[in-house]
Amino acid sequence: MEASQRNTMDGTARAPRGPEERISVCIICGNEEDNIERCLKSVMWADEVLVVDSFSTDRTPEIARRYTPHVVQQKWLGYIGQKKFIADLAKGPWILFVDADEEISPGLREEIERKFAKPLPAGVHGFDCPRLVSYLGRWIRHGDWYPDTKLRLFKKAFGECGGKEPHDRIYVTGDVRRLRSPLFHYTYVDIEDQLATINRFSTISARTHDEEGRRISVGGLLFRPVYRFIRGYIFKRGFLDGVPGLIVAMNVAFGTFSKYAKLWELHHIKRAASLETDHPPKSRPLPEGG
Repeated sequence: MEASQRNTMDGTARAPRGPEERISVCIICGNEEDNIERCLKSVMWADEVLVVDSFSTDRTPEIARRYTPHVVQQKWLGYIGQKKFIADLAKGPWILFVDADEEISPGLREEIERKFAKPLPAGVHGFDCPRLVSYLGRWIRHGDWYPDTKLRLFKKAFGECGGKEPHDRIYVTGDVRRLRSPLFHYTYVDIEDQLATINRFSTISARTHDEEGRRISVGGLLFRPVYRFIRGYIFKRGFLDGVPGLIVAMNVAFGTFSKYAKLWELHHIKRAASLETDHPPKSRPLPEGG
């Protein structure tokens, strides 16, 4: 969308941003036909909108092309690799990462546009914001899922995408300011969808930890999940979100257990294979006349 076409939330014209304040929205996706349109509608105020699709088998690319001509298909490189790829395509000096199952809230849009309507203070190279999750029919405002602050808006020349799969993270050199309005997150369709994601993500995390040489003790396997539940449900007041808050806390604890149980499994398999190589079972001679 051209800068001259941008309007405010009430429909009045907004002055174009300066060349140093132009924002490129970057969205990576795959089989997100149920979410991508809502996401794209919320970012059409930006100076550039890019979508990198990992060869979806549904209507995701078709829907995306209704909103932006900048739709590229790229084989999946991992969460970190895919975001590095799309960041390299962005032409604006500022990048705003938005996942396909997220939405820029009206308040967050207004806050960003207000700050970028004039030159930013020297040395300010990033902005983070709270993320508000919609789950089981309500907004989750407590526990481990809130405020879940994310750094998504940053100056390209001073930011880098890193982290550990499957959790990417933006690292910024310079001052990072806080935005108060939330980023909306429509994370799971239902409990079954959440459990499927926990299974997938815990496998990726366990493999990452194993490659780094990390190990888990029986004590850690037992107490880490318990700690996560107590922290989220009691200390962070997840109980104030009712039954959904309880389910969130239980599933976060289960995800922690799954990750470290799979890490133990990987180490156990490697150790068993090593012992078998060093001390292969002796073959027993056949009885005479057998």
